[in-house]
Amino acid sequence: MTTTIEWIRGALRDHPELALFLALAAGYLIGRLRIGSLKLGPVVGCLLAGLAVGQLGIVVPSVLGSTFFLLFLFAVGYKTGPQFFRGLGRNALPQVILTVLFAVSGLVTTYSVARVLGFDAGTAAGLLAGVHASEAVGTGSDAVRKLPLDENVRRTLTTNITIAYAVTYMVGIFTEILVLVRIGPWVMRIDLRAECQKLESELGMKKDELGVVSAYKQFVMRAYKVPESMNNRSVAELDESFSPGRVFVERVKNNQGIMDANPNLRLLAGDLIVLSGRPQLLGGSSNPLHPYEVEEPALLDIPAIAVDYILERKDLRHRTLSEIVETLGGEVATRGVYVRKVLRGGEELPLGSKVVLERGDVLTLIGAKRHVDRVAAQLGSVERASNATDLISICLAVGIGGLIGLPALHFARLSIGLGLPVGVLVASLVVGWLHSIKPAFSRVPEPVIWLMDTLGLTAFITSIGINAGPSFVHGVRSTGLALLVTGVIVAAAPYLLTILAGRYIFRLHPGILLGICAGSGTFSPGLAALLEKAESRVPVLGYGVSYAIGALLFALWGSVIVVLVHQG
Repeated sequence: MTTTIEWIRGALRDHPELALFLALAAGYLIGRLRIGSLKLGPVVGCLLAGLAVGQLGIVVPSVLGSTFFLLFLFAVGYKTGPQFFRGLGRNALPQVILTVLFAVSGLVTTYSVARVLGFDAGTAAGLLAGVHASEAVGTGSDAVRKLPLDENVRRTLTTNITIAYAVTYMVGIFTEILVLVRIGPWVMRIDLRAECQKLESELGMKKDELGVVSAYKQFVMRAYKVPESMNNRSVAELDESFSPGRVFVERVKNNQGIMDANPNLRLLAGDLIVLSGRPQLLGGSSNPLHPYEVEEPALLDIPAIAVDYILERKDLRHRTLSEIVETLGGEVATRGVYVRKVLRGGEELPLGSKVVLERGDVLTLIGAKRHVDRVAAQLGSVERASNATDLISICLAVGIGGLIGLPALHFARLSIGLGLPVGVLVASLVVGWLHSIKPAFSRVPEPVIWLMDTLGLTAFITSIGINAGPSFVHGVRSTGLALLVTGVIVAAAPYLLTILAGRYIFRLHPGILLGICAGSGTFSPGLAALLEKAESRVPVLGYGVSYAIGALLFALWGSVIVVLVHQG
């Protein structure tokens, strides 16, 4: 038994890439555990697994972890690029100002705490990354490697980044969720659920959505036999009888055979028809044809597709859903086409007639193929389901972006520049934005982005956990308590300051303001907690732009905090 264990330990030391993947597997299992109602998550799980495996004395080459980190940065930049560049416009100015305020206050708070308590540059960077943005782990480590220090000192600072990150990550999650869902609403003296419901009503977010595009949830098709009471009605008249609901006749089977429905076609008693619409409309008692439903597999065999349209047309930007519906309805017949969802910055928006859609929002259109093709031809370029990934653009964005970030200004023994990671992030933002303008350019399917985002970060975090393992216990003993306390302060201060400014200076809606705060801190668990507390998707309206800008600033702050504390 001992011989087997020694063989495994030796094999993992000789092949650290195997140790990395085994630690990842263990980390994802640990991440499924819950503390109360809060799941640990894969980042915490993989960090703990990495630290445990690191006790075996395994060293993962830094280039391996850095490669995964660059893939993570590409995913972040690609999915938030459209929102980042939209944030440069006038309409998003309050969100931009509040995001910058949040990021600057986070940096200043971290620096102040580090100076008062005598933290070194590595601990300060880990503290910033743990409570605000994991991107700062990579950029902070990159900045440490550039410091004019002895190699042993650099290694100590890098280890301290990991220690501080590990200690403060969960502290940051608990503190930020508490501020967003409890303290924030209390400071604003509001009932978050009631405020969001009020805005939903004002924006027309009703259960029966409208438009081209209004039944944005999944639609169904069912077959019916035309009764005597509807004899000689036209297809258009039957469609209209369901108004304001959106139900359409898709196909008809009569004595001439099976044919696609034409609005002027007359229906006779005994004809078989296919209706498309939302399940609530077709399956409920309000459907007069409900008692006449039949099973006709051949008639129901209608090709249905879903396509993604990235909102780019100038005449459709900054307009409400109802205005977009009206504009498209005047250009092309929109019958039989539904909007299943709208994404902004990777998050699904709440929909209503008065919700304003912005450039870069992704609308998923669904319906019978002939209807979707008709509307898509009017909209312009759309993305159809595909597994193909433009690997050329991914590699070029990482390679060229990294080269752009390398040049630095030299002052005495100090080098100041964007840094390789931030250069990659900036290039990825540009690629994501260009894709939103020209969907045929640099297409990367959503599952691929998810894989790079998730695996890229967790593999990087696991690698630094493995390398820091041997020194972790000693580091926690020396700074652990101080980090726990300061983690609460550094986590809470930017949220509270931004909430006060957004509420009493910019007069923003509380739900949208809290969404801005969650985005500014690149804090997905916080957004999820907000949506659950509010029982509404209103906070998503403030999340996209702030997340894109916050991700860039905190990635940059990882380098800045190292330089400031080292020079201070």
